[in-house]
Amino acid sequence: MPGYKVGYFVGSLSSRSINRVLARALIRLSPEGLEFTEIAIDNLPLYSPDLDDSFPPEATALKEAITSSDAVLFVTPEYNRSIPGALKNAIDWASRPWGQNSFHHIPAGVIGASIGPIGTAVAQQSLRSVLSFCNARQMTSPEAYVHYTPAVFADTGEVMNEETAAYLHNYMAEFRDHVERVLTVLPRARDREPLG
Repeated sequence: MPGYKVGYFVGSLSSRSINRVLARALIRLSPEGLEFTEIAIDNLPLYSPDLDDSFPPEATALKEAITSSDAVLFVTPEYNRSIPGALKNAIDWASRPWGQNSFHHIPAGVIGASIGPIGTAVAQQSLRSVLSFCNARQMTSPEAYVHYTPAVFADTGEVMNEETAAYLHNYMAEFRDHVERVLTVLPRARDREPLG
């Protein structure tokens, strides 16, 4: 079974992020063959086209982290019926300058947790729209809108509910299969030739 490097984004900057807890759970419940590295977004300046010709080192490191990944996974909260500004800022940096879009053809998964019953559904649709423009190869099914409760998710990432654990394990197994399918047809991430 081939192994794949997955760079993952946690959309929240909060030190108490429930989506960081979800990310830990997803890593714990993943099938063999996936190696995870978090791609940091908390150190980026605000994107401006004025910097396209002189990228700051933090943005260059972001693009290099994506390029060295075979796939990306977004674990994000919902802010005001969309994605957090910090995550959008990171995507803007990664997709620039024109012709050097780091997300071109990369396999991508989207998931998120909320304390509310809709579990980041609107944020995920907003994110999917952005990733479509960036030409990422998204896993469209299964969708996963996670209702977070402390009784189910421990801070360590342990999931105390068997049904929820099985659901998340199935999501990650499908994600791994999606990555393999995409990379069977398209070049691995480090060999991609970005477009816009």
